[in-house]
Amino acid sequence: MLKILTSFLLALIFATLPCCSRTEQEHPGSQISAEHAGPRQVIRIGLIPEKNIFKQIERYDPLVQYLSKKIGVEVQFKILLRYGNIIDNFVSEGLDGAFFGSFTYALAHDKLGVRVIVRPESSDGRSTYYGMIIVRKDSGIRTIGDMRGKKFAFVDKATTAGYLLPYAYFRRHDIDYHTYLRDSYFAGTHENVIMDVLDRKADIGAVKNTVFSWLADKNKRIEQELLMLVRSPDVPENALAFRKDLDPKIVNDIKTALLKMDQDVEGAELLSVFGAKRFIVTTDDDYRPVYQYARQAGIKLSIYDYLND
Repeated sequence: MLKILTSFLLALIFATLPCCSRTEQEHPGSQISAEHAGPRQVIRIGLIPEKNIFKQIERYDPLVQYLSKKIGVEVQFKILLRYGNIIDNFVSEGLDGAFFGSFTYALAHDKLGVRVIVRPESSDGRSTYYGMIIVRKDSGIRTIGDMRGKKFAFVDKATTAGYLLPYAYFRRHDIDYHTYLRDSYFAGTHENVIMDVLDRKADIGAVKNTVFSWLADKNKRIEQELLMLVRSPDVPENALAFRKDLDPKIVNDIKTALLKMDQDVEGAELLSVFGAKRFIVTTDDDYRPVYQYARQAGIKLSIYDYLND
């Protein structure tokens, strides 16, 4: 019943937004102040579907409004319903930037030349996450041998935690998961994977720890009933990157506004709602663990097929 209701609400949202496609939703930032009157430039930023669409809107809407006001340029975001769409839509929809996951950034940097600028740092000083392979504690699954003939829930082929981690894990054991498992599928979000394993729709799942912890705070069953079997190296949290030919002044204005956000009252309040202490400078060097992980998995980024089977 819940899934039916969610599908109905999504359909209703998209039906009332004629400017958007059926697979994504666009949100404008606040109006530009009079001192910046004149021809309006719009900066369009894509968002990965880490959580469900409603939670993404709630988290990012205040941020784009803040940026629009600070830099005098209208900022809009487009919520994409799958990870691979971010890379495709840079070309097909003319996106200027995106909050990339670690693997989608590595792919987009290699294929499109995007340049990362900042990422959020949490209140406890963390700006990284790691991937987890999870099972139910009562599943009897503790080793890779126990996974034979089971059902595995991935997130998306363009995710570090939700696919690269388990793919490399199976490869290290010289296993083709397509034939080793009874079944596998892509659930679309980390939240979906966690709930599918919790509710026994899948035997095993691959997710990022930050979403796991966020959900565990709201649902005590998660820590009580789920177990982590495998952990990936730490990789950068979702970071903002822009196309390489975007006006450097705009990129610098956005970067400066985000880096100084914690220094004014309004910005600090919005950061608290966003779930971060501040934004920090981020460079391509921070993604060395991702590039190394991809090499270990035998993945060549320039030709990698990131679209789900």
